[in-house]
Amino acid sequence: MQRFKDILCVLETAMSCKPVMERATTLAENNQANLTVVDVVEHVTAGIGMPDGGPISADLQAALVSARAQELEKMLEPYRTRITFQIRVLVGVPFLEIIREVLRSGHDLVIKSPERRDWLERLLGSEDMHLLRKCPCPVWLIKPGKHKPYRRILAAVDVGDAYPEEELASRRALRRQILEMASSLALSEFAELHVVHAWEPITEHALHHAFIHTPEEKLAVSVEQVRQQHAASLDALLHAVTGDPGQDALDYLEPRVHLVRGSARKEIPALAKQIGADLVVMGTVARTGVPGFIMGNTAETILYQIDCSVLAIKPPGFTTPVTLAE
Repeated sequence: MQRFKDILCVLETAMSCKPVMERATTLAENNQANLTVVDVVEHVTAGIGMPDGGPISADLQAALVSARAQELEKMLEPYRTRITFQIRVLVGVPFLEIIREVLRSGHDLVIKSPERRDWLERLLGSEDMHLLRKCPCPVWLIKPGKHKPYRRILAAVDVGDAYPEEELASRRALRRQILEMASSLALSEFAELHVVHAWEPITEHALHHAFIHTPEEKLAVSVEQVRQQHAASLDALLHAVTGDPGQDALDYLEPRVHLVRGSARKEIPALAKQIGADLVVMGTVARTGVPGFIMGNTAETILYQIDCSVLAIKPPGFTTPVTLAE
């Protein structure tokens, strides 16, 4: 199954970071992965009449970075007995510097606590939403609280094919990646794996809104055909992942499949709450080749309603608008 090999853990020394560091350390141990821990400090601006980048501001910046690094070293000392990791203090706008660190070092996962302590009060334009939109690798936001093993992991996949041809390849790769990551994590956590796809009978709505007189029996048959098409696509995805060499975790996990009728914006958060999901694995961008292509309304609406940890994934080939240049 797909595993992480180079993890970037983002900590804030002013906050309680134990759940995030515990999760990152355990993940690195289980995957035999490299682990880098970072914090981001603000850029020190010069005072009135002092040029930016002068000796005084440079000394203040260096002192701030050194103090933060010492705080991290002291806080993380107990973890040195479990795993080897690097500590770095970055300077600048947090989401930009985190993404630049990913670009520089090739990290394949960013793991952090949400920016706001109240999970449900995140705002568009926040640091976390910038990361979810623009970070080229998966972003795992850990819900604050006591660290404990996950019991239920929910993989949200879209197996519909009613999209432009140029988008289908990236959407198919994304749904597969979501399922592979979710099953790998469920295996390492000894957790239940749930897979959900929400579908809507477009035919039914079209017929009603077009004021076409259609017998209820015929309408029901049409809706059932749509349901069967989605069920077959979901089953094909599960079999495709199971059928690959080394991808036998799904057979062992025996995932619980949920084919729910209705809007994904409503049904996925509702199911996550109903089953008590500890983690939702989902895609946030479906198009590739468009630098910084923002998340669709469906993904953002789902994220605002979920009250658990989230692992958000981009499709292969996603291009971030962030560059290493200042």
